[in-house]
Amino acid sequence: MSERAGRGEPVAVAAAPGRAPAAGAGPGLTGAGLFTLLIGASLPLLDYYIVNVALPSMERDLRTTETMLELVVAGYGVAHAVLLVLCGRLGDRFGRRRLFLWGMAAFGLTSLVCGLATDAWTLVIARVAQGAAASLLLPQVLATIQATTEGARRGRAIGLYGATTGLSMVAGQVLGGVLVAADIGGTGWRAVFLVNVPVVLLGLATALRTVPETRSDRPHPVDLPGTLLLALALGCLLLPLTEGRAAGWPWWAWTLLVVTGPAAAAFVAVEYRADRAGRVPLLPPSLVGVRSMRRGLAMVPTFSIGFGGFMFCVAVALQTGLDFGPVTAGIALAPMALAFFAASLVGPSLVARFGGRVAAGGAAVQIVGLVLVAVAVRSGWPGLGVLELAPGMAIAGFGQGLVMPVVFRVVLSDVPNAMAGVGSGVMITAQQSMLALGAATLGSLFLGLVPGAGMRDALLTALTVQIVMGVGTLLLGLRLPRRLS
Repeated sequence: MSERAGRGEPVAVAAAPGRAPAAGAGPGLTGAGLFTLLIGASLPLLDYYIVNVALPSMERDLRTTETMLELVVAGYGVAHAVLLVLCGRLGDRFGRRRLFLWGMAAFGLTSLVCGLATDAWTLVIARVAQGAAASLLLPQVLATIQATTEGARRGRAIGLYGATTGLSMVAGQVLGGVLVAADIGGTGWRAVFLVNVPVVLLGLATALRTVPETRSDRPHPVDLPGTLLLALALGCLLLPLTEGRAAGWPWWAWTLLVVTGPAAAAFVAVEYRADRAGRVPLLPPSLVGVRSMRRGLAMVPTFSIGFGGFMFCVAVALQTGLDFGPVTAGIALAPMALAFFAASLVGPSLVARFGGRVAAGGAAVQIVGLVLVAVAVRSGWPGLGVLELAPGMAIAGFGQGLVMPVVFRVVLSDVPNAMAGVGSGVMITAQQSMLALGAATLGSLFLGLVPGAGMRDALLTALTVQIVMGVGTLLLGLRLPRRLS
């Protein structure tokens, strides 16, 4: 870390809670610290997907409508996405471990409120607060890894982070199905939230001892105009896309979509103006202009939109179209989760040998898996079983497990430690926004086709769209550098 310190970038240091770290030296990230950070990284993503299989039980128990259920999902996703970059900046300024601890504690508290909610509006409000807590927690994970590791250790840590996030998305629906079916102590759907509480308590206890405190040695003030405009642009895009279909596409949904363009343009203009004036904007154009970040971020839409759409459409098709119970639906997705994890174990050695091109290879493997899933759906519906789906699911999951960690590593490879929180916030905002966009757009296409074309053909159409996006990911992956720092 000495070379970075000589350039004025921060180093990891140990500090007592609430005290500023002494500049200059300190331990890097230990294995126990990385494990603790990965626990924190898994919670927000697990909770985004774990709710999907619990929605029917919520509807019956709370006697609510589909629109309110969409708000349970959308409220969390929108609050999470719009605050990520800001919370990354706050971690740079006030200390990343401190924000990690605050975020994890808030996530546990809001999870408890969700699990005890007695009506739909309480649940929606608690989910919005839970999404905000997730935004406080998640950017600090990548930022701490970036600031406390170098070289091969950083590559392995970021690879494990990418594997954790991808595995959490798949495992969320598996775990959700098991918890709802188990009905532990008569909790039913509430268990998908209450399970977070003991995990948070464990994470808080270990983080105090194992996660080093880091921060930027040149913290910058919050860019309030940029923050508000980014929140406006993302909110205007994501809220109508996730809520509009269930609400029957009312006037406000179209109005918000129209506002998205001007809000995004205003955000870009404000950020460039702040940059030219010598201030540090929320999203520095110079940071996005870094070649590695630009090329890595270009892959996020094609990969994450397809992934988010796939997870939504398959979850609906398995439970509604094939009448799988929540546990059986989870078992059907298990090969994807296991293969994703296996890919994460071999990924770092492949990256060391082939560099960023591993992402292109992973995209090709994913395409093969999706084609096999489509063939199984076409030939086996409506008697399709778990075994028929397993080969395609496993191959697709293995390919996805090769793509995601490489994209994370490429995006952050040239981000200076002083901007680690901002860079992490940008990466995760792009990922979460595109996942939500995929579930909203491909989900709306899928559900819109079901009445006329039937569940099988609607699913085949959604799979075809994802295969096309996989081809886009492959082509973009060929542009990644052969060597990664």
